[in-house]
Amino acid sequence: MTTATQPLKTAINIAWLVKLPSLARSFLIKFGYAATGILFPLLVLALWQLAFEKNWLPVQILPPPSLVWQTFWELIDSGDLTSNLWISIQRIAWSVLIGGGVGLAIGFAIGLSKRAYAYLYPTFDVVSQFPVVGWIPLLMIFLGIDEALKVAAISLAVVVPVTVSTYKGIRNIPRALLEVGEVYQFTQLQRLRRVVLPAALPSIFSGIRQGVMQAWLSLVFVELLASSEGIGYLMVWGRQLMQMDIVFIGIIVIGLVGVVLDFVLRFIEARLQTWRRSAF
Repeated sequence: MTTATQPLKTAINIAWLVKLPSLARSFLIKFGYAATGILFPLLVLALWQLAFEKNWLPVQILPPPSLVWQTFWELIDSGDLTSNLWISIQRIAWSVLIGGGVGLAIGFAIGLSKRAYAYLYPTFDVVSQFPVVGWIPLLMIFLGIDEALKVAAISLAVVVPVTVSTYKGIRNIPRALLEVGEVYQFTQLQRLRRVVLPAALPSIFSGIRQGVMQAWLSLVFVELLASSEGIGYLMVWGRQLMQMDIVFIGIIVIGLVGVVLDFVLRFIEARLQTWRRSAF
């Protein structure tokens, strides 16, 4: 090593030593955020195991985590969990398509037309106050207890948040943006695509996210009441057999699927924001 390069290497080493504390702090902060997210579930799991070991509750009511884990893999191997989960996901997909489509149609109608608002909104405002469970007896009369009942009931849970968010998103568009369309003499279709839809998109997608999550919660409730298939029925089946490990598996799966749905919707929302910026 020459005398010319030695000071340079020493300076680089000193620079790394200076940066090391800040890098370590950054790593610890990021690790701390991640660890905080899993800390509470780990505490619940530890308390669960402790309750089993101390016999705070009978095994029939509170099975050990090891039994729940074992039953989870048994249900996967037998296909009971995957088949029932797939049925529930199909119901969600159809309900979101139907309920979301109806909600968007009503939301755009009452948001863009004062006449449609005058005719439709008062009735919609009254109907939206009824919970999903309140519609089930009436839907049973017209649809029976087959698949149409589940899809219709869950679709109703989607319609309300999508309609409200779409309507509010359109009504809250700044007047200056609407005047831009008038200046450029946009057609109704161009005005909808270039001004209304991009400006109202955040509110619309917020309603869709709420609708999907409401659909997932309503799905489980409907399956608990009137279904012979699905993740909710699997929980009822476990309760009837006094196998609470199956019930716990259903609860955990419902929570995990909800998290995955929210993550997917956030990803789609981020991609739509890119289109929104380019649409103006």
